[in-house]
Amino acid sequence: MITPNCPSEPFDAHGLIGTTDIMRSLHDDIDSASRSSAKVLLTGETGVGKEVVANTIHQRSARHGGPFVTINCAGVPDSLLESEFFGHSRGSFTGAVRDAPGLLRQAHRGTVFLDEVGEMSLRMQALLLRFLETGELQTVGGTASRSTVDARVITATNRDLLDDVYAKTFRQDLYYRLNVFHVRIPPLRERKKDIGLLIDHYGRIFAAQYGKPAPVLSPATLDLLTAYPWPGNIRELKNVIERVVVTMTEGAVEPQQLPPDVLKRALAARGEQAARTQLAGSHQHRVDALLERMLVRKETFWDAVYAAFMRRDLTRDDVRSVIRIGLKQSNGSYRMLLDRFNMGADDYKRFLGFLKQHDCHIPFQGFRAAAIPVRDLVSRRPSEISA
Repeated sequence: MITPNCPSEPFDAHGLIGTTDIMRSLHDDIDSASRSSAKVLLTGETGVGKEVVANTIHQRSARHGGPFVTINCAGVPDSLLESEFFGHSRGSFTGAVRDAPGLLRQAHRGTVFLDEVGEMSLRMQALLLRFLETGELQTVGGTASRSTVDARVITATNRDLLDDVYAKTFRQDLYYRLNVFHVRIPPLRERKKDIGLLIDHYGRIFAAQYGKPAPVLSPATLDLLTAYPWPGNIRELKNVIERVVVTMTEGAVEPQQLPPDVLKRALAARGEQAARTQLAGSHQHRVDALLERMLVRKETFWDAVYAAFMRRDLTRDDVRSVIRIGLKQSNGSYRMLLDRFNMGADDYKRFLGFLKQHDCHIPFQGFRAAAIPVRDLVSRRPSEISA
């Protein structure tokens, strides 16, 4: 196996391509998760390769000789999902013409990967929770005694399960059962330096598949594909490169040979990048504006900061700066921030969960100092407060 942290290797044997720091960090997380049979929760946008990461954890673990079974919780109707999980006896429902062991039994001494676990109904969540607690399975329609299965569980979702917990559409006890080891898989736009490697890798694969030479991209084309935000992530990139290989002619691939929708968005994204570069100094103004909205206008953290961050109008640095300034004012108390940022006491867990999930949590120990009056906090620039 290729050493994942080796800078000279663009990808490992399981297809996790990239040499950026964020990919090295992902490999470190995978290695840590593979050393035990603890449950793993994978989070990331659609198309980032959650199943590839799950399979990599399985292959690097002591269970690599056992089966790796995938269950798509969103792709099976709830009426059939229980049967898919636990198996069924012949005649237990219409269409059950033979006994079926169920996918969880098939994962015995291996790993079961539950994709899109956030799509499960509350009833199925309760059944899954029971299995996680006991390891026991009861066949649908079966009369025999329960059997026990030894299977590691890895789950994945593109949703924010904590938000679903607070909305009471996902069980809190199940969330904490699944979230023993959390691995976040970064979207492609966060590792743009890997895009060239990915294009080369999939270009060679599709060239061999269609009996064509590997595509060569002009510098302008590569520049546009690097600027493109890739909302569909790796899955979308593979589709675009396959189309390029199928339709390309002799010579380098020029921008006009890209799919029209990709070309349009790439051109727009490149313009936005140029604008962001020019406005790099506006970070301070954004932070000042956020503090004014919360401290003067009395808007909540969820309206002023959370909503803008989830729309990607704010960066992590913006949020960290707001938290850092707030902690200096609250003398290092996150609970006092609830009042400062106009949240209720019952928002505490959600607030900390959001900060930790998005790497915006700031250690409080360095803020044990005299607090600054609120009127001074609002009137002074954040750079002056945090100095």
